[in-house]
Amino acid sequence: MGVKNSRKLQIGVEATKGTSVAATAILRMTGTLEDARTLVFPDEQVGLLTATDRQYTSAYLGKLSMDGVATFEQLPYILNASIHTDTGVAQDGAGSDYIRTYAFPTTAKNDIFTYTIEGGDDAGEEEMDYSYVSDFTLSGKYTEAWQISANWQGQNIVPSTFTALGSTTIATVSEALFGLSKFYVDDSTGTIGTTQVASTLFEATLNVKSGWVPKYTADGQLDFTFLEQTGAEITLDITYEHNATAVAEKAKWRAGTARLLKLLIEGPAVTSAGTTYSKKTIIALLPGRWESFDAIGDIDGNDIIHGVFRVGYDTDYGSAGSIIVVNGLSTLPCN
Repeated sequence: MGVKNSRKLQIGVEATKGTSVAATAILRMTGTLEDARTLVFPDEQVGLLTATDRQYTSAYLGKLSMDGVATFEQLPYILNASIHTDTGVAQDGAGSDYIRTYAFPTTAKNDIFTYTIEGGDDAGEEEMDYSYVSDFTLSGKYTEAWQISANWQGQNIVPSTFTALGSTTIATVSEALFGLSKFYVDDSTGTIGTTQVASTLFEATLNVKSGWVPKYTADGQLDFTFLEQTGAEITLDITYEHNATAVAEKAKWRAGTARLLKLLIEGPAVTSAGTTYSKKTIIALLPGRWESFDAIGDIDGNDIIHGVFRVGYDTDYGSAGSIIVVNGLSTLPCN
């Protein structure tokens, strides 16, 4: 009989999309694979007052809802499978840190890595190939760590056996802490990340819909045959102090003024500081406009405001935004 504490998720990057590979890394997350195949029980009239047991499968699909604390070392797996591959990894000068930039798509589709994911417990394992992230959420709150949740999909779920990865292969990770974050707001004609809004941010949730959609064709198989990127959608929900900044941003919202937002999350120092960074870092660079503001609320009697910011390409900024991750890994364990 399987037990919860024996569950695990293992991952391997596919050299050819849809061709299963052995896992090479253990994800420090939680989640279980779901076989979401399409089963059909057709209507028929054969002289019976109860249905027959006729049934067929018309399509295969696998799913995984994964959650955990966001870390500088494993967040790139989710970004690789949703926004862009990290093939442009750059060493930060002579430092021990490496920079990965994930730009949101504009005029051309991005490419992504697909993965084989192994999941299960001590009673049995299943695996899902051609795995990609359809959407994810990075959320943070005062006194807590940033949390990451991601919805994966894949071609199929099949029973198999775990690749033998011992406890020594469990990656050392550093948690991204909300208290070590900073928030910036600037004019679209200015420089993003110039003006820090200090002592203000209470909560933030970055929602990313990758826009990747599975396409099924008549190709001799019931799995989807390829992915199509139909358009990404990114929003930032924030809750912050109702102060002069909040009043000013509500005025920008009413005027429909474009803004440049930046979330900076810093972690432990890297072994050797580079030219640009001295700490493990996650940065969200977000051009766009405010979509809405709620009525004034409060946290323990302190007035707060909640707003939704819709990210989009800005002509002055010349980009649709990006996420940058800085850690000490020249390559990920499964890339």
